[in-house]
Amino acid sequence: MPFNRVKSFVQSFDAKLNPIHFEESTSTVEEAAEALGVESAQIAKSILFRSKDNRFALVVTAGDVRVNQKKLREFLGSKPKMASPEEVEDITGYHVGGVCPFALKKEIPILLDESMQRFEVVYTAAGTASSALPITFNKLKKITGGCPISVQ
Repeated sequence: MPFNRVKSFVQSFDAKLNPIHFEESTSTVEEAAEALGVESAQIAKSILFRSKDNRFALVVTAGDVRVNQKKLREFLGSKPKMASPEEVEDITGYHVGGVCPFALKKEIPILLDESMQRFEVVYTAAGTASSALPITFNKLKKITGGCPISVQ
């Protein structure tokens, strides 16, 4: 089960990291924020992008941020497109709505939006559309090996 895979992965770095499982869906920023009782900007969205030459990058950004495709183009080398749901599952091992930057099926670059640093804690999905993981930006960076960038 993806939730258990994420839990084992993050706890191998820090036993205090504890993903939360919900009965209701938390697959959208709004649903997750409501379930957690936090502002939507604290929900970390994980979005998979693909370049024209089929290079992938996972962008993790605050819930209130829209990715500036021109900035992402600089990183990927060509105009990026959002990956299809099938590509998301193939590359990450997770369904859309539950994608997180941990325990990915394939190794790809992870780009962490610097705007998340304004929060003490952000909440990523934890492998399912009804889960969340509270984590600091620094711990997210350390565990994922992600590259901090401004995506706005």
